[in-house]
Amino acid sequence: MTETIAISALNGTDTFSAYVARPEGTPRAAIIVIQEIFGVNPGIRAKCDSWAQQGYLSVAPDLFWRMKPGVTLDPDVEDELQEAFGHFQAYADRQGSTESMEDIEAVIHWIRREEGIAKVGCVGYCLGGMLAYLAACRTDISASVGYYGVSIDQMLGESHAIANPLMLHVPTADHFVGPEAQAAMHAGLDPHPKVTLHDYPGLDHGFATESGNRRNDAGARLADSRTADFFAQHLA
Repeated sequence: MTETIAISALNGTDTFSAYVARPEGTPRAAIIVIQEIFGVNPGIRAKCDSWAQQGYLSVAPDLFWRMKPGVTLDPDVEDELQEAFGHFQAYADRQGSTESMEDIEAVIHWIRREEGIAKVGCVGYCLGGMLAYLAACRTDISASVGYYGVSIDQMLGESHAIANPLMLHVPTADHFVGPEAQAAMHAGLDPHPKVTLHDYPGLDHGFATESGNRRNDAGARLADSRTADFFAQHLA
């Protein structure tokens, strides 16, 4: 079953929407699916649906609600791609990652208090990959996975706070996260006992999208299988 719900923001006044996919029967755990810069679009909703089919309650919050609630964009449509870049610039200008951490914290609270599920993981893509890293640093989330997260190399100073397992998928030909940034991520995170990095030689940003021009099917299947095994281990 799927639905769109309203979740109370941490300020106690506002609410924001989230797409929820529920499994049949009692959920084995919960997974927060964190959007790219394209909003909670059909690809993100499909990822939620897939996790629900695997037995997880899955929730994709609208993290652009303060700027343009309900935006859904297609990265393969040039005008919509450029619109997404504009939203991301506005998001960066308002220090959106801090606001998003509050929203992810609010979703964790909703899952644990309203749904009664203690084990909560998150998986994010692009912008969401960075936020999955920050969730591992700044919240008590049970396990986190980031796909082609941007700007993580600039946030390595927070890695000492990672207390629960984190896995990052790193395509080596990522045109948004270059070789120097990747090298810094490996140098800063490989020694951390809670962190695992997987490289994907020759693959580019967005390789694990559900559909469209960016997807590399073999790479996506490999990364997704690793993610499924990771959650099965750490959300049990």
